[in-house]
Amino acid sequence: MNRRKISSTAIALTLSGSLQANSPVLEEVLVTAQLRSQSLQDVPVSVSAMGGDKLQEAGIDKIENLQAYIPNFTMSETGIGTNIYIRGLGSGINQGFEQSVGMYFDGIYYGRAQLSRAPFLDLERVEVLRGPQNILYGKNSIAGAISLHSRRPSDENEGKVSLLYEPEHGEEVIDLVLSGPVTDSVGLRFAGRYRQLDGYIENLTLDRDEPARDEVTARLLIDWAVSDRLQILTKLEAGKFDVTGRQVEVVTDIPSNSTNPLFEGRTYAQILDNTQVPGALNIDADESVLNNFQDYKRSSNGDYSHNDTRNLTIKADYDLDGTILTFVTGFMHYEFEEVADVDFTGAEVFDALLQEEYRQFSQEFRWVSPVGDDFDYIAGGYFQKSELDYFDAVRIDSTILPELLNVADAAAGGDLGDRPADGDVFGGVAGVGDAGEHLRGLRTPRVFTTDTTLWSAFFQGTWHWQNNLRATFGARLSYETKDGSRSIKLTNDGSQLDQQEVRTVLAKVLSVEEQDLNGSRSSTNLSPLFTLQYEPSDTTMLFATLSQGFKSGGFDARSNQSPAADDPAPHNPNYGDEPSEQFIGSFEFEEEEAITLEIGSKSTFWDGRADLNATAFITEYDDLQVSIFDGTLGFNVGNAGAARTMGIEFDGRVALTETLTLSGGLALLDFEFTEFENGQCFQQQPDPEDDGLCDFTGKTNQYVADYSGNLSLAWENPMTNGLILRGAFDVVFSGEYNPTQDLDPRMLQDAYYKLNLRAAIADEAAGWEFALIGKNLTDEVIITYANSMSLANSVFGAIGHYAFIERPRSIAAQFSYRW
Repeated sequence: MNRRKISSTAIALTLSGSLQANSPVLEEVLVTAQLRSQSLQDVPVSVSAMGGDKLQEAGIDKIENLQAYIPNFTMSETGIGTNIYIRGLGSGINQGFEQSVGMYFDGIYYGRAQLSRAPFLDLERVEVLRGPQNILYGKNSIAGAISLHSRRPSDENEGKVSLLYEPEHGEEVIDLVLSGPVTDSVGLRFAGRYRQLDGYIENLTLDRDEPARDEVTARLLIDWAVSDRLQILTKLEAGKFDVTGRQVEVVTDIPSNSTNPLFEGRTYAQILDNTQVPGALNIDADESVLNNFQDYKRSSNGDYSHNDTRNLTIKADYDLDGTILTFVTGFMHYEFEEVADVDFTGAEVFDALLQEEYRQFSQEFRWVSPVGDDFDYIAGGYFQKSELDYFDAVRIDSTILPELLNVADAAAGGDLGDRPADGDVFGGVAGVGDAGEHLRGLRTPRVFTTDTTLWSAFFQGTWHWQNNLRATFGARLSYETKDGSRSIKLTNDGSQLDQQEVRTVLAKVLSVEEQDLNGSRSSTNLSPLFTLQYEPSDTTMLFATLSQGFKSGGFDARSNQSPAADDPAPHNPNYGDEPSEQFIGSFEFEEEEAITLEIGSKSTFWDGRADLNATAFITEYDDLQVSIFDGTLGFNVGNAGAARTMGIEFDGRVALTETLTLSGGLALLDFEFTEFENGQCFQQQPDPEDDGLCDFTGKTNQYVADYSGNLSLAWENPMTNGLILRGAFDVVFSGEYNPTQDLDPRMLQDAYYKLNLRAAIADEAAGWEFALIGKNLTDEVIITYANSMSLANSVFGAIGHYAFIERPRSIAAQFSYRW
């Protein structure tokens, strides 16, 4: 078979040392970060790579688990979205955002954050590139890129089955791989995964464990050597991952400072629990709402996320006498439906239905020159067409919130009247009696659409001045058009509401107004790069890179208010009669730009037994895109100003003996908003302007830790009876960081370290291996995301936070068999 003639060299990323000339030598790590197969030590990019074997051994089954082993990389789920950050920067919670950290799967751009939740399956490797990647990776990767690579069909028939069981949280994983040639020119590889998890958070309201996961993924690759020059790889993949419940719980609940006697001095939980509040309240909240502290228990009426993905990728390589012409065609589609219990309590206050469907077609052409001449290059063009349809709706089906508002209205004499004294959260609903009656059966259906068309051309060339000195320069020219629309209609029992007083109540309580917006925009962008590389010796490479990145603008999917024509900045609603005190939302936002300088080195020591890589960087961001929680239910998008991130990243390996390898990574990070006057105030933060906005200038960002890293010790010892003993011991650590968007100091995540351990015994001749995998053996409580509880402060004057919590200690057994 000749199916490997054009494909890249097989990638080997094992961490164990290999024996050469009777001394341990590190095995070379090959990556395709620059669309060629290169040694990691030759690539002038801060990149971390993990092979498929390491991913499986460490129990890394999705991107969220990967962050422990990649310093300066963070991924977390939120109540209504997903955050992915590199070097302190990422896209906020808004379905209208492009992702600052681009994800690419077998060369196809996966630009929607929801796709990052999909499970891994039979990967050859994962590469995480830090810093702007806007030339070869092509779309909005202003903070970095994640590149996933599937394993290709093998030259010989082989198979593998792997079983994992973890009893504490009810996790079961079954993997099946079948691969090999079917003719002299065609090879196939099938991979399938089934995974289920009972969960590790106890839902006290529903008496069940959450989040319960049910995942099924299948992939088929067809590798066809049409001729000695032409090779076509086709990938078909379908996946379904459903989640019931969430890994979220209430972690703080501070008593209300409202002047309303029904709420003053009581926590949000006590207000919702009928036994805790005297008065004529018709509330039947489950007593589980009183669980308002971190203990791996939650109070919720139930939520879920159902996701279906499908994609087709066709990659054709043609060898034109050493020059490779590559065509990559991608069709991608996904849809999901979620119900989020967005009051985050077991009281049936309200929930939200979210639905999204995304369709994408892309076509890329690349012209890759052979290496070895004085000048080599990569050039090409890219086209992408995508359509996004998003829907959500707040749903109020119980009597709790209406009754609470009616009581407050009655306490004000049937007319909430004038704006009250500071500290009273009710007021300003003048002339409306029985305010809560207008919320019974409420729906706030929102429809958002975006159609995007992108054309771009790119070029990157390297001039080899001397054997040890070379310069790389390149640029990508992009032209993009977007059409967007957003509408909100207020309904009750399926009928549209048109009473002015109803609109007033909804505006005051939920910060929602009816709207019907649409727009079109286009932009042209040029992103250049220049890199200088110098090799003072055969074992050291120094580099410096200056690059400019961008992230395209677009339309806000999540704002609950229309923008004011004379003030496009996002604001919290401030209720009053003056024009400056009316709702100010957002709809359109502009491009974000970044300039990055990186200086680094990649070195090999001790006769090939050790390597050490270091990169120092500074990035300046302008027109930073931010998504600001409005304090109730919505998020307003705008271009905040400017920010700077800088730091140093290290990674290295050393073969201590023939059987023992030490590896690790460390990142030092400093992030500062250099201009950000319209940040989101945290609950009851002093607000000099009384507009719901606070100055973030000089502050750091969400998820930024001064330091983070990992240290891993891997060993492999042959035994006399043909068995092999393998193991890996990992230490993952991080400094303190703030997991909230508003940087609430009450929610700091403390510095931590956690231990992971894998111990295995194997018989390679027989093809089997049995392993025990321990994760988070130190049982650290780690918050990955936190935010203010909806309505707790804006309506009742209490202070409450919910948080997404990482999985606690787990110990699993894994058995695999290869043939």
